[in-house]
Amino acid sequence: MSVDYTNIGKRIKEIRISKDMSQEKLSELADVSVPHMSHIETGATKLGLPTIVRIANVLESSVDELLCGSLMRGKAVLQNEYTEMLSDCSVEEVRLITDMAKAMKKSLREKAQQ
Repeated sequence: MSVDYTNIGKRIKEIRISKDMSQEKLSELADVSVPHMSHIETGATKLGLPTIVRIANVLESSVDELLCGSLMRGKAVLQNEYTEMLSDCSVEEVRLITDMAKAMKKSLREKAQQ
C-alpha cells in the first residue's frame, strides 16, 4: 500500500478547519512555509515524519489520525470518527445515516464483484 498524500492533506485541512485555525497559523506553529502547507493540504507534495509530527502536535491530533487512509490498521481510527460523528445525532438521523451506509456498502460490494 502506498502513502496517500492527498488523503493526508485533506485530513490535515479538515482538522485545522474544525479547530478554527488558519492555514497561516498552522504553518507558523508547525514551522512550515505557507506555500508548503498549501501543497501539503492539496496532496501536491510529500512530507516527512518530522513535519507530520509537528503538524499533529499543533493540531492536538495523533499521527495515526492523519495517516489513517494509508495505514493497514486505520480502520479503528475511522470507526471512532463515525462514532463521534453520530454522537450528536437524533435516532432518526442515525437510522437514515445507517440505511445510507448499508446501501453504499452493498453497492460497493456489488461493483467489486463485476
